[in-house]
Amino acid sequence: MRTLYKYILIIMVCGCFSLPELYAQQHPLFSQYMFNGLYINPAYAGSKEFVSATFIARKQWSGFEGAPSTQIASVHAPLKHKRVGLGAVISNDKIGITNETDFYGSYAFHLPMRNGNLSLGLSGGFSYFRSQFSDLTFWDQDDPVYETNSLSNVLPNFGAGAYYYSQKFYAGLSVPQILSYDENQALHIKIEKTHKVVRHYFITSGVIIDTGGELKLRPSLLVKYTSNAPVQYDINLNFLLSDIIWFGATYRSQDAIVVIAEYQVNKKLRIGYAYDITTSEIRNYSSGSHEIVVGYDFGFNVLKMKTPRYF
Repeated sequence: MRTLYKYILIIMVCGCFSLPELYAQQHPLFSQYMFNGLYINPAYAGSKEFVSATFIARKQWSGFEGAPSTQIASVHAPLKHKRVGLGAVISNDKIGITNETDFYGSYAFHLPMRNGNLSLGLSGGFSYFRSQFSDLTFWDQDDPVYETNSLSNVLPNFGAGAYYYSQKFYAGLSVPQILSYDENQALHIKIEKTHKVVRHYFITSGVIIDTGGELKLRPSLLVKYTSNAPVQYDINLNFLLSDIIWFGATYRSQDAIVVIAEYQVNKKLRIGYAYDITTSEIRNYSSGSHEIVVGYDFGFNVLKMKTPRYF
């Protein structure tokens, strides 16, 4: 009976397999989102004074068969006059029988304001989906849903966002994929036998609190919304010790408690790790989620910095 429950949960995560559409998973997200804003918001491109590259790998719900496994690489930089930022994101996300690979480029225009900068961004690209039905475990051999061994789609999309930032505060609003391949949403594109992509909305904010000593606090908030699902939020509190070591924790509603640590090896290289303690029903089948992040910054401006960029 335990094995049966496990297969049922896997199928629920993968989605409802009903022609003519296949439901894809939610927009992938990471516990260390605060160290890689470009994946959530295209307006983040060029918000630093140098070229910044980040790689994140996540193994979700370790020990749970068919659980998500995600990798993302991103890079962004300002142009010489610093009013324009460019960025690129490549990601791969596998859950159950479905594999999604994304390729997106970002453009952002930065407007100087009295105490900070307001950035407006656009992104464009495509997602390649492939689902291998032959890898499914099912009992109804005559169900027409499984007559096709595989299904693949290339789905173009674009996103938009706004991002305000200063040295010690940021706030953003973004929709990474505006086009939906879902008949229940506006701006919907109908394609026969396609993976279902649902629009997601993100609100982010954070602030640096200087205690006057070697310790700084960085509380942050992430709110996620998509139709037909509860609003989910991450409440995070990180501590920065001597401008070198980050450590903290996140509460993710209806999902997990996360422990985070990051080490600034030098002015260019940083390495981080996050462990999710699952609080949902999946905890009965999983030992938690693991995530690593490696960031590297390029350019002469990095060496000239006296204090690190907090966002």
